[in-house]
Amino acid sequence: MTALFTPLTVKDVTFRNRIGVAPMCQYSSIDGVANNWHMVHLGSKAVGGAGLIIAEATGVAPEGRITPACAGIWNDQQVEALIPINRFIHEHGSVAGIQIAHSGRKGSSATPWDGGAHLENDDGGWPVKGPANIPFDPDGKRLWKTPKAMTIEDIKTVQGQFVDAAKRAIAAGYKLLEIHGAHGYLLHSFFTPLDNNRTDEYGGSLRNRARMMLEIVEAVSRVWPENLPLAVRLSAHDWIDGGLTEDDNAQLALWLKERGVDFVDCSGGGATPAARSSVGTRTADQITIAAHIRKAADIKTMAVGCITEAEQANRIIESGMADIVLLAREMLRDPFWPMHAAKELGVDHKSFMPKAIGTFV
Repeated sequence: MTALFTPLTVKDVTFRNRIGVAPMCQYSSIDGVANNWHMVHLGSKAVGGAGLIIAEATGVAPEGRITPACAGIWNDQQVEALIPINRFIHEHGSVAGIQIAHSGRKGSSATPWDGGAHLENDDGGWPVKGPANIPFDPDGKRLWKTPKAMTIEDIKTVQGQFVDAAKRAIAAGYKLLEIHGAHGYLLHSFFTPLDNNRTDEYGGSLRNRARMMLEIVEAVSRVWPENLPLAVRLSAHDWIDGGLTEDDNAQLALWLKERGVDFVDCSGGGATPAARSSVGTRTADQITIAAHIRKAADIKTMAVGCITEAEQANRIIESGMADIVLLAREMLRDPFWPMHAAKELGVDHKSFMPKAIGTFV
């Protein structure tokens, strides 16, 4: 058995292989409610053979979405729509996970195909908030809203929203929970010095800036089942002078591990327009950073970024750089990537494919 197709058991959950589907915003929900698009988008990846499927960044509150078309998990109607999707994923051998998130100052945006600019409050948008009243791009040509600097009461409210979202994730049938702390969204903006100029207990030192994330993890850990994996996605490097480094994130990973986190999902960038990185060489560097954090914090990691080839993915797992590889765009191009990777690596794909497909291909 190749490393990529070796099962992994974490707590009471077994992943049939080390291939995961990264959370990818679909901008296809109405009032945060999933629909047939999400069934096909996520279900096809289960049928295609992935071991883990993480649903897109899902808002813990209406104002926690990135766009009005983003997914949500702040009410029971949203939960009911997710239950059959997760049931289908599990019926076909994959593990259903969800990424719960708050967009912070980058929320209230139009969908990418509508330009992505901030929406006015009377045009489908909403007021945004963050650790400080610093816009995402104060000097850019595009208008970005100035966020409200959050009060302690605001902070406690959002922390409670993450806890409520975790409870709903259990009700929806998820077996892995990921807290989104990357890409310049709320929790990352608290941690990075690029966005946080607070002078209270949530600003200043590395430990103070990590406080928002750590308090949320502690609170979520009290309601998330002990037998199910808990993950956190980090921007493991800010890719800009004065921003977070991989060593900063390795320290955060240690603190997260102490609080019961099982995986660190190592992404990068997003704190400012100059630190945005979704494609290219920087994203490929995230794999070596995942290896650094895995060793420094002695914690399991997920590697993501420019992973496209079977041999490449297998080397990442075989060499101990990460425990799971996450694919995004490549899974959009080919939901059957795991089956094709198995064939390329000489693994019997019929052992994990649905009979209606594996019997004939």
